[in-house]
Amino acid sequence: MSTRFDLPRRLVRLFANLLYLRARTQVIVGRGDRFDLNPALPVCYVLEHRYLTDLAVLDRECRVRNLPDAMARLSMRPLRGRRVSIAMQGGRGQPIHTEELEVLVSHALADPSFDIQLIPVSILWGRAPGTQESIVEALFAETWQVTTGLRHMLNVLIHGRQTVVRIDLPGSLRELMRGDTDVGHATRRLARIFRLHFYRERTRAIGPDLSHRNTQLKALLGAREVREAIAAEALEKHIPFVKAEAIARDYALEIASDLSYTLTRAFMLIMDWATRRVFDGVTVAHLDRLESLPRNATLVYVPTHRSYLDAPLLNHFLYRNGNTFPHAVAGANLNVPVVGRLLRGIGAFYLRRKIKGNALYTTVFNQYMYQMIDRGFPLQYYIEGTRSRSGALLTPRTGMLGMTVHSYLRSRSRPLYFVPVYFGYEKLIEGGTYLEEFGGKAKKGESLLGMIRGTRKLRQQYGKVFANIGEPLRLSSFLDAQAVPWRESAGTGLVDAKAPWLRASVGATGAELARRINAAAVVHPVSFVALCLLATPKCTADLRVIERQIEHLQYLAGHCGLPDTVVCSGDAPAAMIERGIALGLLSRYQHSLGDLLRASDAQAGLLAYARNNVIHLFALPSLLAGLVSHNLLLSRSKAREAIHGIYGLLQAQLFLPWPADQLSGAIDATERALITRGLIIYDEVADLLRAPLPQAEAHGDLTALVEILRSTVERQFLILALLQQVGSGVTKRDDFEQAGHLLAQRLSALYVMSTPDFAEKALFVASVGNLLDLGLLSLDAEGRLCFDERITVPAAQTQLLLAPLVRHSIERLARVN
Repeated sequence: MSTRFDLPRRLVRLFANLLYLRARTQVIVGRGDRFDLNPALPVCYVLEHRYLTDLAVLDRECRVRNLPDAMARLSMRPLRGRRVSIAMQGGRGQPIHTEELEVLVSHALADPSFDIQLIPVSILWGRAPGTQESIVEALFAETWQVTTGLRHMLNVLIHGRQTVVRIDLPGSLRELMRGDTDVGHATRRLARIFRLHFYRERTRAIGPDLSHRNTQLKALLGAREVREAIAAEALEKHIPFVKAEAIARDYALEIASDLSYTLTRAFMLIMDWATRRVFDGVTVAHLDRLESLPRNATLVYVPTHRSYLDAPLLNHFLYRNGNTFPHAVAGANLNVPVVGRLLRGIGAFYLRRKIKGNALYTTVFNQYMYQMIDRGFPLQYYIEGTRSRSGALLTPRTGMLGMTVHSYLRSRSRPLYFVPVYFGYEKLIEGGTYLEEFGGKAKKGESLLGMIRGTRKLRQQYGKVFANIGEPLRLSSFLDAQAVPWRESAGTGLVDAKAPWLRASVGATGAELARRINAAAVVHPVSFVALCLLATPKCTADLRVIERQIEHLQYLAGHCGLPDTVVCSGDAPAAMIERGIALGLLSRYQHSLGDLLRASDAQAGLLAYARNNVIHLFALPSLLAGLVSHNLLLSRSKAREAIHGIYGLLQAQLFLPWPADQLSGAIDATERALITRGLIIYDEVADLLRAPLPQAEAHGDLTALVEILRSTVERQFLILALLQQVGSGVTKRDDFEQAGHLLAQRLSALYVMSTPDFAEKALFVASVGNLLDLGLLSLDAEGRLCFDERITVPAAQTQLLLAPLVRHSIERLARVN
């Protein structure tokens, strides 16, 4: 085996030429944009296996990418003549080979001036499933099984075109030795380091070793917390311990995933077909953020929940870029025959919708979560809990977040990062269903027959999908910033899940993740068109007006202090409009005085979803435009004061992307941008802001900008007006939310208030919850809503943003009802 790496260069390259008649590689060099080599030091490549195929691939890729020659030989004594490529393991799972490492270590100890850069290289045959064409190929892809020479040759023959090569960052031999002066000990240290590195790379690529699922379940049921819960169940229900234990085992089997490598690869083939058939492409931004995260970290992906396709698409692009499937938390409603088993096979594990009162189930699920996080399994769940029917990000639910944080505090065996992921769809597959629900149709439950019928929608085209990786959140750093006593009990297993500081920290974590998700929004062409067309009367406008307003929004997106993580389309306005027409989301009508754009009621509902995805990004321009438009002359200081006053309400509702300490700078940038575009006029002498004259073209553009946030402000004012009319301590929360929902429906019918999502009950529930979180509302012992005079402050500030006619209509209807 050792002679394979000593073959002449000419023979290895001849073999590589033959190999590349079949082989196609996906090469990842460094991490993100990082791959810094010290030209003064020699290099040595470290491969996991001693295969001639791996050496040939490494040599070929180094030559193509102008990296140091993998077939070169060292020139210094006593290493002269040794190849700069070494392997750690034989091809049949043989023990770790350390002869080459031992020689390097010995020379480093003998010569204090000697150092060398060690570059680990992982080569996985059959790990790029994006181009696999059959299930047979999936059967012979990389796994955790011990690979024999025959199986490896089959892998090469079958998967030559689906090979991933990861050339990682170089490490200094002396730094890795850490001052160790014993040859044997230092060599074993290096062997462990590289063994762990290759283990993490394989885990990252194909997931943790799941070959012992029964052993995992046995460990789960044998945990002290679960055994105590079983005993408590037996005592409470007066049943034998064995029967209670059987119930716990049934719970564990109901919950646990059963990840299958064959199913994951088959799933990838299906997703490859579906993304080509249903969408015009999937664009992913800032994927390089994942490369900068520690290899031993537990990653928890928290995407937006727009569609049932969010999780499959996340799995798809993660896997295509060298990451394993995250284990996804799925509602038990999806655990239907056939489909439930298939989802479990690609990493889904199930959680019942209601677990309160079932102590044994709760304990088993919590222990399963702890076991997953402790072992470093990547996870994925939606902090919104359910799909957003309006398109706006829903208030985070803290159930899964609480379990995650608590499990991390129990273990702390590895760092934990939350990874926000934003999804944006040009046209949503479930859009028609959401419109039906707005119209009063009950939500249908999940069933196998319903899912089969739903596949008929896949015959249509739904445009492009946009995904964006937000700024990851390291949990330990965030908890430190919260100044809570988490380190005192972390890692001891004695963390009180009901501690007030822990509950507050979980809530703060949810809010921060929601902000980071919204800070990674993508403003695609349909979003720009929706923002402009829905701001017009009857959703109808002159084509040239819409093009001009899109130009305004593009400028504002680039000059209003938005985070760098936001992605905005740079397409020409005319191309954006054509895109919307092609997708059937709006229509063009020819007219002798100029073409018109129009959206029907159904089209307006679909456009509203795209608008609500990104409305938070234009909240500050719309706020400032509304203040200036409705107040004629306004001092800069009063405008700033009003925005700061209402910002808390909007931040809690829209999860605006600016942290509080960056708000003043964002306001200044927004003001400058609006003045530059001529949408507001600044009087330097009087230090006043005013709107353009009514006959000016810019006045209409300013009014359109105000309309972006109108329905949000109206809904907020409706809640505040209704609270003041009802009075403190009079009504219970559920009754008030229902009353607000019905009142919004009536207001929408009488006064044509924007799009159907204006009266969505979930938005009223979230708004009331935000007022409770801000301390403007509280609940008494009987669950009634209580408040004091402080509620009048946001009501007065919101009034500044509304036209008098609209404000009086809302107040009058609130009094009548």
